[in-house]
Amino acid sequence: MLNLKHIAINSFNENLAYVHKDCDAYKVDDIKTLTKVEIHGGVKPVYAFLQVVDDARLVKPNELGLNNEAFEQINLPEGANISLTLSPPPPSLASIKRKIAGNILSAGEYASIVNDIAARRYSNMDIASFLVASGSFMTASEVLALTEALIGEETIRWDNESIVVDHHCFGGVPGNKTDLIITAIVAAYGLPMPKTSSKSLTSCAGVADTMSVLANVDLDEDRLKALVKENRGAIACYNSLPIAQANKIISSVERHIGITQQQHLAASILAIKLAAGVTHLVLDIPVGPSSRIKSTNEAMRLRKLVEYIGDMLSLEIDAVITDGSEPIGNGIGAVLEARDVMKILRNKPDAPQDLLEKSLFLAGRLLEFDPKLRGGQGYHVAKEILQSGRALETMNKIIHAQGKAPQPRLGHLTRDIVATTAGVVESIDNARINKIGVLAGASQYPGAGLDLLKKVGDRVEQGETLYRIHAVNSTDFAFANSVVDGYTGYEISSKGGY
Repeated sequence: MLNLKHIAINSFNENLAYVHKDCDAYKVDDIKTLTKVEIHGGVKPVYAFLQVVDDARLVKPNELGLNNEAFEQINLPEGANISLTLSPPPPSLASIKRKIAGNILSAGEYASIVNDIAARRYSNMDIASFLVASGSFMTASEVLALTEALIGEETIRWDNESIVVDHHCFGGVPGNKTDLIITAIVAAYGLPMPKTSSKSLTSCAGVADTMSVLANVDLDEDRLKALVKENRGAIACYNSLPIAQANKIISSVERHIGITQQQHLAASILAIKLAAGVTHLVLDIPVGPSSRIKSTNEAMRLRKLVEYIGDMLSLEIDAVITDGSEPIGNGIGAVLEARDVMKILRNKPDAPQDLLEKSLFLAGRLLEFDPKLRGGQGYHVAKEILQSGRALETMNKIIHAQGKAPQPRLGHLTRDIVATTAGVVESIDNARINKIGVLAGASQYPGAGLDLLKKVGDRVEQGETLYRIHAVNSTDFAFANSVVDGYTGYEISSKGGY
């Protein structure tokens, strides 16, 4: 037996166990490679990778140290008696080797892989191998199997609700925070909308980041259900909910290795919605040359895939292909995006019209899940709810019920990016704009980002401001400036210019 010690090291979802080279209970001299161990003493065994150290100040010979992730899972106090045994590789790794060889995996194999990931039997390297192996190709039946496996055992149930709605965007377009506006409109109408959202993975700000500027989004299941019952809508960060646990681990690895495969993303989105108890979903698929989905044909294939999975798992999906050729709204970054959202809800004349119209269109599609509305009526109902002030009233209720957040400041380090020639804005590169915003610190600081002053089709004079960079940190500001000096992301045509 060994005494448990907490080692305050965060290893990004990797469980690590530390023993001294002269460990009292186990001979470690023969360990030549990274070794997985099972740690016993808690309610369930915890799996971790063994690290051997020779500094007794870190771990004594009679101690076993666990990093933050593993210590939290074992749920025992420091000093508790624990034991460990070597753990053989999980059998599901054989399925990953089969996938690497080009085979189609069964539903049982995907279930075993996901279960092992959820139990922390996989290292981040193992998960990366799975992502790369399945990223080359997946059949529709495999995506269905992965979706079912990712749902997990914990699901949220909404008693006495025959329709529970949500909206999700497939991503790749900066700004585009329609979700907050849609939630306010749909909740004001009366359909229950537990909006599950994520914080930034690869973009300047996720929906949860933008809502965090206005209200607390870290809600547990009971609080979420109470808020939806009270206000018919809530916006929660799904990481704070006990659903789709394996998906959270996989998404973390995807973020670090920079791989986002469409079929994985589709399975992830649908699994989260199903685990959250959603019955009706509007899925926005933006298409554009610098968006995640490049062509209409690609979007059509994705729509057919998600509709097939929805049919098989009893989730009604309205997959809508939209214009993703340029950023939506003016603000890129949490504070600036929240500003745009509130301008629209307050019916301000300077509110971004592209974000307004897209929000009304998608909200209308959600409202038409109500059997009482005929096709085409949803848009007009959504517009009336917004213009009457009912959407703003509902959003204010949601904000105060979830807990109003302290208002973060907009980044004080600024630079205006100007047109080098007169003409018309011909195109805006989504990927470039997103990269500049991320480098400016938008994924870390809510006050960082870009304020777009010109959009596609706008006329510009030479020297006129195209957008303004906001940064909080001087290092981030310097990075963003170095990148924007190479290419601003804007193409200006002299055709039709002055």
